[in-house]
Amino acid sequence: MSTQQTTARQPVRAAAAAFIGTMIEWYDFYIYATAAALVFGELYFPSEDRFVSTMASFATFAVGFFARPLGGLIFGHLGDRIGRKKALMTTLMMMGVATVCVGLLPSYSKVGLLAPALLVLLRVVQGVAVGGEWGGAVLMAGEHAPAGRRTFFASFAQLGSPAGLILSLLAFRSVTSLDKADFLSWGWRLPFLVSAVLLVVGIMIRLGVNESPEFEKLKEQSRTAKLPIAEVFHSAWGLVLLCIGANTIGIAGVYFTNTFMIAYTTQYVGITRSLILDCLFAVAIIQFLSQPIAAWLAERMGGARFLKCAALAAMVSPYPMFVLVQSGQVVPMVIGIAIAVVCMASFYSVIAGFVSGVFPTRVRYSAISLAYQVCGAVAGGLTPLVGTWLAHRYAGQWWPLAVFYTCLAGVSLVCIVALDARRAAQAHDETAAEALSSH
Repeated sequence: MSTQQTTARQPVRAAAAAFIGTMIEWYDFYIYATAAALVFGELYFPSEDRFVSTMASFATFAVGFFARPLGGLIFGHLGDRIGRKKALMTTLMMMGVATVCVGLLPSYSKVGLLAPALLVLLRVVQGVAVGGEWGGAVLMAGEHAPAGRRTFFASFAQLGSPAGLILSLLAFRSVTSLDKADFLSWGWRLPFLVSAVLLVVGIMIRLGVNESPEFEKLKEQSRTAKLPIAEVFHSAWGLVLLCIGANTIGIAGVYFTNTFMIAYTTQYVGITRSLILDCLFAVAIIQFLSQPIAAWLAERMGGARFLKCAALAAMVSPYPMFVLVQSGQVVPMVIGIAIAVVCMASFYSVIAGFVSGVFPTRVRYSAISLAYQVCGAVAGGLTPLVGTWLAHRYAGQWWPLAVFYTCLAGVSLVCIVALDARRAAQAHDETAAEALSSH
C-alpha cells in the first residue's frame, strides 16, 4: 500500500481509534459507576443506614471526577508538547490497569479500612486517565478530519461514551442474574477483569494511527508552546470558563440519567436492578444511534445553532421523563428516559467539535481538557450526590429533581449563546481589520 493511500485513510482510522479508545475508557468508567450504585456501598462502606452507604459510594465515584482536571492538566501539557498519540497511549494503559485492580480488590470485611482506601486510590488513577483521554481523542479525530468536517469526525470520540455504556450494561446485566451472594462475592468483579482484554485491543488499534497532522506541522515549525496551560490562563481564561459551563448538560446529564437513575428507581420507585439495567440498555442503544445523526445535522445547521436547540430541548425533557418513570413499567420508562437522553446526547455529540475550534492548535489539548474536566469534576461528580440528596429530602416528589436537571441544561444554553456571540464579534473584528489593511 502506498504512503499516499495510507495517509488518505488516516482520517477514518483516527476516527475509529478515537471511538474504540474512548469506548474502552468509558466502559471502565461506567462499570465503576454501576458498581457504585449497586454494590460498593454494601461491600466497602457498610452501614445500618442504606442512605449513608449509598452517599459514601457515590462520594468515591465523585473522587474520580475531581481527579480528572489533574489528568487534563498533565496530559494536556504532554499532548501539546510531545504529541497527542503518546499521551493517549499512556491514558489507555493507566485506565485499563486501574480497572483490573478494582476487580481484584478485597472487600471491607476482609481487610477493613484498607479496602475503601485502595478503592479511592484506584478511582483517582481512573480519574487522571480519563481526564487526559477525552481531549486527545477529540483532537486526534478532529485534527485528522477533512476540511469542514471537524464536527462530524470529532463526534466519534463522543460516540465512545454510549458504546462504553452499552458494554458496561451488558456486562453487569449478565452477572446480576446470579443470586445475591454470588453477585456480591465474585460476580460484580467479572466486568472489571474483562477490561484486560479490551486494553490489549485498544493499544493495538491506536498503534496504527499517525500523529495529528496539525500538531506535526506545529512541531516542524518549532511553534509548540513551552507552557501551554500558562498560555491558556494568560490569553483565554474567559473562553475556558464559558466552555466549562457549555459542557454542563453533556456531562451531568449522562450521570443523572444513568448512574443516579439506577439508585433512584431501585430505592424510591421500587424497580428491580435487572429491570432498570434493561431499560438503560435500550436507551443506550437509542443514544448510540442518535449521536451520529445529531453530528450530521449540526454540520448542516451550524454547530452553535444546533447546540442552542438541543439545550432548550434538554431543559424541557426531565418532566415527561419523570412522569413516565414513575409508572414502573418497561416501555414507558424507556420512552421517558430516552426523551431526556436523546436531547442530552445530541448536545454531547456536537459540543466537542464546537469547543475544540475555539482554541488555537498550540494550546488546544490543554484548553479543552481543562474546560471539560473541570466541568466533569463539578457537574459530573456532584450530580449523583445532589440527586440522591434531593430524592431523600423530597421523598415521593420528583419535581425538585426535574428542576435541577433543567438548571443544568440552562447553564449550557447560556454559555453557548455567550460563546457564539464572542466568536461572531471576533470574526467581525478580523473582517474589519482585513478591510482596513486592504485600503
